[in-house]
Amino acid sequence: MLKIGSHTFNSRLFVGTGKYISYETMQQALDISGSECITVAVRRERLFDAQGRRLLDFIDTKRYTILPNTAGCFSADEAIRVARLGREILDQMGNPGTNWVKLECLGDTKTLLPDPIETLTATETLVKDGFEVLVYTTDDPLVARRLKNCGATAVMPAGSPIGSGQGILNPNAIRICMEYLKENDPDYPVIVDAGVGAASDVSAAMELGVDGVLLNTAIAGAKDPIIMAQAMKLACEAGRLSFLAGRIPKKLYAAASSPLDGRVT
Repeated sequence: MLKIGSHTFNSRLFVGTGKYISYETMQQALDISGSECITVAVRRERLFDAQGRRLLDFIDTKRYTILPNTAGCFSADEAIRVARLGREILDQMGNPGTNWVKLECLGDTKTLLPDPIETLTATETLVKDGFEVLVYTTDDPLVARRLKNCGATAVMPAGSPIGSGQGILNPNAIRICMEYLKENDPDYPVIVDAGVGAASDVSAAMELGVDGVLLNTAIAGAKDPIIMAQAMKLACEAGRLSFLAGRIPKKLYAAASSPLDGRVT
């Protein structure tokens, strides 16, 4: 069971809703992923497509918790405005008082890396405004700690740049982020966000001990999004179990699996 602010989830996989070839494919992928929380880009989502349909018509709001995100925002002011707009949309959908948001405040269009100063500013303002802020950041442990101290409900360091599919480039940085964020607060949620390309990336992230993984392109852009969604679900579960089980230490030399004296080590 994972608790993030006022929300509780069984699944530790969080998935997005963008880039799918059709709403029907998205709907099937969400279903098989087992995710209970899905993100919707408030700024980028079209109200209606060419057939007069809208994304929200294909999302069961009784089944999924919707996490509005500020994707595409490049300043604190812009991100704050979009976050408030997302809250209003959820209010109109019959979810009054849903004050949570995935905060993205990007630095440029080439790297899509978060601007640390603008992100900190937006976090402070949104927290004061009553939001539960799940904030996308780099894997810099010092910035991660500052964001938590600003009141972020969860910190989400990137595994690698958004949509790059490079996986976890710096696992040691993620480990240090967790050390800083969970010091004296072991239940503080740390979620890897961005850069996942394959199920093995999800498993690797979960084996580090993070509380969850958020992804979108790795499923939506796969040759078969439905099969990939299932793979991501299983990888998330396997990685979590592997972390809880505790891996054996790495050794320089071999150690026989069946020692002559019968000992395990």
